Amino acid sequence: MKILNSSQIREADRQTIACEPIASIELMERAAIACRDWIIERFPPTQSFSIICGSGNNGGDGLALYRLLTEKKYPCQLYVFPLEKQPRPDYSENLMKIDPKQVGQLTPKTLSSISENDIIIDTLLGSGLNRPVAGPLKKIITILNGLHNKVISIDLPSGLFCEYNANNPAEGIVQADHTLTFQNPKLAFLLPERGEKAGTFHVLDIGLLPSFIEKTRTSNYYLTAEEACSYYRHPQKFDHKGSNGHLLLIAGSRGKMGAAVLAAKAAMRSGLGKLSVLSPLCGIDILQNSVPEAMVEINNGNYSISGYYGLKYPTIALGPGLGTAPETMAFLEALLSENPSQMVIDADAINLLAAQPDLLKKLPQNSILTPHPKEFERLVGPWKDDQEKLERLRGFVIENQLICVLKGAHSAIALPNGNICFNSSGHPGMATAGSGDVLTGIIGGLLAKGYAPETATLLGVYAHGRSAELLASALSVPFMLASDLISGMNAVWKEMESST
Repeated sequence: MKILNSSQIREADRQTIACEPIASIELMERAAIACRDWIIERFPPTQSFSIICGSGNNGGDGLALYRLLTEKKYPCQLYVFPLEKQPRPDYSENLMKIDPKQVGQLTPKTLSSISENDIIIDTLLGSGLNRPVAGPLKKIITILNGLHNKVISIDLPSGLFCEYNANNPAEGIVQADHTLTFQNPKLAFLLPERGEKAGTFHVLDIGLLPSFIEKTRTSNYYLTAEEACSYYRHPQKFDHKGSNGHLLLIAGSRGKMGAAVLAAKAAMRSGLGKLSVLSPLCGIDILQNSVPEAMVEINNGNYSISGYYGLKYPTIALGPGLGTAPETMAFLEALLSENPSQMVIDADAINLLAAQPDLLKKLPQNSILTPHPKEFERLVGPWKDDQEKLERLRGFVIENQLICVLKGAHSAIALPNGNICFNSSGHPGMATAGSGDVLTGIIGGLLAKGYAPETATLLGVYAHGRSAELLASALSVPFMLASDLISGMNAVWKEMESST
């Protein structure tokens, strides 16, 4: 799914109005109907709402939503806040459809008097905002954020810019529990600087002109469940372990064999046919006891991998628990100097590359790197904000013709053409030691099974997060372990089998 910027969103509205054709007030009604339908699916008619509107087009959405909810017998209060001397025409037209006696003025006093049982629907500001909120409206937002009410924002939380918010103070932005956004997600929802302001966001289809969206160019995408599931390949009757791929995992060092075990088990849960693990001598017994399905390649290093590589595997995953000993650096140099295998590179292998950047040029094309932000910073240097971070990520993959998964909430998957896909699955329970090792194993297994590097990465990242989501019904999110993600993979693949 494409992510559009604010000017592209406005043009999508304009093209829809011109080409469908449809009046702008009717498009506003369509958006309000989509919001109403989302609400009535989730809340009984006894739930009360307070709708707060600005006098722009976003406020017009709020006025239409107020009318639609009251028609369904939901108890609603309506408050308006004039943003300009001259309201937008569609706002004014919607206001004329409402009894003036039902319209209250939004002030600090009226806002504070709203019942705690009300859900507040925020339609103060829309996607056209280009400067931080100030003055009386900022005071309104500050008071709103101090209330205990649940908040649903329409299109985006008032005060939030569509894309980058480094210079947008948090106190001038509504903190939503849910955001009902139209047609496409906003980039701001997916970035750490202010993304939490959107709460849980939901993309509502309001029928913007498909042909315009299809031809609109963007380098930012949102990886939906539907797209990820479309990559899944069903097992075939005559598959056997040889046809399901053979992965070499290079991992582990003294005190860090747990990372190798996690990656190995995750690789086997990807449907991989065969797994071999290259480990130092200190890890052999641990691996053979912990992962009986895996074979172990003997490395001469006692406590860390060292020496000559000399093995022939078409697919390699390396890095979990590898350590950064000098002899391991020498091993990595030898491996990359003579080996054209497709690779997934994580953790300490990334740290070794950062210490010797010339090695990046020796990576096979379409190699997959999976750094967390600190590891990525070691590769490209520090950045001042999310915008510069994405620019560095885009430049890095284009220059080196690699795939890079910058891990985090909505992991950013950067492809060699410069496109970035933001993941839709996962939750904060994944923020625990070992989660990245599990991801390395999943992607490595899919790559060895024959998925193309881009497909293996997109499918692997989504499946990794989806495992956490499915586990959340039985496990407490804050106390989830990385190993839980491995056991959850069965449910992910079963879900994909039934949906494709």
